[in-house]
Amino acid sequence: MRRIAVLDAPTNLGLRPPTPTSVPGCAKAPGALRDHDLLARLRARDAGCVTPARYDPGDWRPGDGVCHAREIADYSLALAERIGSIIDRGEFPVVLGGDCSVLLGSALAMHRLGEAVGGRIGLVFVDGHSDFRHPGNASYVGAAAGEDLALVTGRGQADLAALEGRRPYFRDIDVVVLGIRAQDEYRLDLQAAGITTRPVPALRAEGAARTAQWAHEQLADCAGYWVHIDVDVLDPAVMPAVDAPDPGGIAFAELEILLAGLVDTPHCLGVELTVFDPDYDPDGSYAAEIVNTVVAGLAPVTAPEAVPPRLLSARPTPSPRRGNGRTATTTDRSDRAERLDRAERPNRAERLDGLVRLDGHDGVERVARLEFPADIDPADIDPADIDLADVGPAALGPAGVGAPGVGPSVSTVPYDVPAEGESPGTGGRAHPEPSGVAASVAPLVEREPVGPPASAGPGLLRRTTPSTQNTPERHEADTA
Repeated sequence: MRRIAVLDAPTNLGLRPPTPTSVPGCAKAPGALRDHDLLARLRARDAGCVTPARYDPGDWRPGDGVCHAREIADYSLALAERIGSIIDRGEFPVVLGGDCSVLLGSALAMHRLGEAVGGRIGLVFVDGHSDFRHPGNASYVGAAAGEDLALVTGRGQADLAALEGRRPYFRDIDVVVLGIRAQDEYRLDLQAAGITTRPVPALRAEGAARTAQWAHEQLADCAGYWVHIDVDVLDPAVMPAVDAPDPGGIAFAELEILLAGLVDTPHCLGVELTVFDPDYDPDGSYAAEIVNTVVAGLAPVTAPEAVPPRLLSARPTPSPRRGNGRTATTTDRSDRAERLDRAERPNRAERLDGLVRLDGHDGVERVARLEFPADIDPADIDPADIDLADVGPAALGPAGVGAPGVGPSVSTVPYDVPAEGESPGTGGRAHPEPSGVAASVAPLVEREPVGPPASAGPGLLRRTTPSTQNTPERHEADTA
């Protein structure tokens, strides 16, 4: 089971004002969603709120760059820190925006995380619009919420696209765009950039569940991924309470299935929800629909069999990883990765007291019950330090064929299939326990995987060891 932590990000700094005398109402969205018992229904921890600066375009004019750029940059840094702290606790962040500029903070957090674990983090971008306006394809920019995908892929002004000197936060090949309209203004720019897309017609033709599985497969070379959901992916017939409604969207049921498919894996690191505007929802009915969809869609996260993400250290011996030519060793380890490993250790000790997943060195993934000598505390042992070669081949047989006197057979424990070439739950081949203590292993039972059967997904998050009613104006408009 993974614990959800809900973090409010009520920023509207990335949108232009709906009228000359008003401000965008999406800053009210977190409160409106909480009013429908979102946290209680998710059984989530309240992670608080990252408060934005005051909305004040001042004397901004076209040609001045992104409006509120300094405030958005400061906000993104603060938001990234909070998201990182949630992940450090082993929790699943659900970020309630706010406008789509929230993505900059999430992207920065993911880039920091990718650096910490030595891998790339991907992005599944579920949005009715591509948000890909940038100086290379537009006469000028202004509203960050219409430019967020361009910014997080390194396009645009450096004070937003290169925070902390990181650029891009997501590589083009690590982005999957779902739900844009077939006539999206920047669809050809996405294609030219090599960004994978599935517009609404294709999404519906393939189905939401298969589309989620397909998105997994597109990000197979990533250590994990983040999910961005702009509720304007929904058709205005069912969700008009957004700043830029655009016909041709999907239904609530399709969004629920898509979300459930995307989060039903330990490779999904978190979700953000953006652009809902309670100003267009006076009776709260649309907020209630969103909450119902989010609760149902996130059910796989809190299911008893849900596997938490694991951030594992690199091993001294390099192992192959597709799409990267570097080699890494334990000397590459960052302080952040150390913190994450320490936070994970109680869970490892708990698994050692019962069932763990181990590599039988024959390419077969199994689940085993470990038994240790009386003078050994299992809490001091890491499953990654156990070498089944020390146990002997007798324990590596199928169920009921183990060493004499070993404990009972193991009951079924479903799990997601690790990335190709990895030991389940270890990110590589297990190494001998340094003290030389060998554990007894109960008869092993092969397990049926859960989740999308056609793809192993991008692998458990790990430190990789590569080998070599009023219709408001659209937020993509060129003013803030």
